[in-house]
Amino acid sequence: MVSFAPLAGVWGMAEFFAELKRRQMFRVAAAYAVVAWLILQVVNNLAPGLNLPNWAITLVIVLLGAGFPVALLFCWIQHLTPGDGAHAQVKVNRLDWILVGGLAAVIALLLYQQLAPSGAPVEQDKAGSENSAQAPAPIGVSIAVLPFANVSGDASRDFFSDGMTDEISGALAKVADLRVIARSSAFQFKGQNQDVRAVGQALGATHLIDGSVRQAGNRVRITAQLVRAGDGVQLWSENYDRDLTDIFAIQEEIAEAIAGALKVPLGLAQGETLVRDRAADPETYEQYLRARALVRARGTEGLKALTDGAALLEQVVARDPEFAPAWALLSLAYLLTPSNSPEQISGTAEEFRRVREMFLARAEPAAQRAVQLAPNLADGYVALANIHYFRRNWLMSDELSSQALSLDPNNPEGLNQRSVLLDAVGQIDEALVLREKLRGLEPFVPRFNQLRADSLWLNGQTDAAIALETTSATRPNRLAMMYASAGRYREAVETLLTIPPQTLRPGELESAVRLLRTAPRTDSAPQSLPSVGALSFVYVFVGAPERVLDYFDSIPFFVWHAAYAPVRKTERFKELVHSAGVLDYWRAKGWPDLCRPVGADDFECE
Repeated sequence: MVSFAPLAGVWGMAEFFAELKRRQMFRVAAAYAVVAWLILQVVNNLAPGLNLPNWAITLVIVLLGAGFPVALLFCWIQHLTPGDGAHAQVKVNRLDWILVGGLAAVIALLLYQQLAPSGAPVEQDKAGSENSAQAPAPIGVSIAVLPFANVSGDASRDFFSDGMTDEISGALAKVADLRVIARSSAFQFKGQNQDVRAVGQALGATHLIDGSVRQAGNRVRITAQLVRAGDGVQLWSENYDRDLTDIFAIQEEIAEAIAGALKVPLGLAQGETLVRDRAADPETYEQYLRARALVRARGTEGLKALTDGAALLEQVVARDPEFAPAWALLSLAYLLTPSNSPEQISGTAEEFRRVREMFLARAEPAAQRAVQLAPNLADGYVALANIHYFRRNWLMSDELSSQALSLDPNNPEGLNQRSVLLDAVGQIDEALVLREKLRGLEPFVPRFNQLRADSLWLNGQTDAAIALETTSATRPNRLAMMYASAGRYREAVETLLTIPPQTLRPGELESAVRLLRTAPRTDSAPQSLPSVGALSFVYVFVGAPERVLDYFDSIPFFVWHAAYAPVRKTERFKELVHSAGVLDYWRAKGWPDLCRPVGADDFECE
């Protein structure tokens, strides 16, 4: 029978700790802590390779935690021998010092993981080197969903693994307390094996999600893991092996599990889900994902990608007329087509407007159908806002873009569309605020960064705008405009000379270059100057502001720059403000900083 006689007396603290030392309790506790930590490190590092489920790691932690008091109890019992005295001395030997050193090392490593900086800066890869935009420092919990690897053995199936990445990212974006880095930024790192700390720093993300997708017939296996970007520690991982018919349930489960691992509340209303319960059958859904990949490839494949994507989407909505995301994407494909058409490159302004109106007529019913089927889907409202923007229905475009952002405040296309609208009507300060927010979500999208350069330039940050614009080298007319506004006419001319002459009507480029070489000056006979078409911005630098708006039937964004103050004094500018409906917008939504009302029906701008 075990005797607890030594406990019968009343001990002082010194006697109590002496007794613990005599029974080697400190030695056992230190040894247990060091060994338990080593076991956790081994299990944590082997789990991804062995595809262990998340509960396996949890089980190890529970067993190690439960084993600690058991080990101390056995230690106490083992040393309760009849011959023990209360004041027996135990000498400190080398093993004690080794255990103390090991315990100190464990504590130091834990402190380092929690407090150390997140690592060295990322080295830009070729895909990202075109853009020098840096992501802002992460605030709170921010997540980047890295492209899931396609391990099906068929490279043509990349669209499916990319689609899973998009859907999981979209589901997490609905969690109010999470900031999700948009897909175009995360996809810069597709197929790379960079250090997680470097990727997190580049994207401004505190956490990263990656995984793989294997599809075989009607079965799909998805592996996902959540990693803390600061130190690379895996916080959660799981495997899902299901039928394709369960694909939306898998997406929902992954998003919910990640939010749970981060201890972030979902914030959903009763009956609401992160992934909308879609009725699309697996074949229709795959076709939709393939079309989405084509539409998003427009930057590299241009018009063909858009037309092929639109053709696939037309088949999708014919097969499943209730599939709202396909209607919204079809509208976007129609909207983007004119900007990639031959008429945009080498046609006249009238030809381009004709083509644009033809595609707007196709885009509008598709967007309306998306909104009708899914009133909570922001993409349909973004498409409608764009349609009304092109038709100069500024108030309706404003209302729709506001509605889209109320549904999804971090929708990149929605932020972009509203910024473009605000720049067009002279609300340049507010537009730049949205541009900076968009930059935090999408720091690596070339088109978004080009438009951010425009906003910076309008707000007087010319050097920053030029630096950003020169990274793309795809808009020489815009860069020339920026150089000229800073009085750097020689650089403006050199930039214009990089424009292929066949992209403009005969003689326009040569005339623009000849005029700009004489800047700055004041022309006594502005109407005698040669036509320069879309390069009419050069007129203001040769003292002919009344000619700047010759090419336009609406207000071009650049008139809000300080260099174009003389243009804002012309009668042609006033005519466009009235005819394009901008005055009605100002009266309803507020006047821009540069303009103010004069009387009941007039205005003036600085």
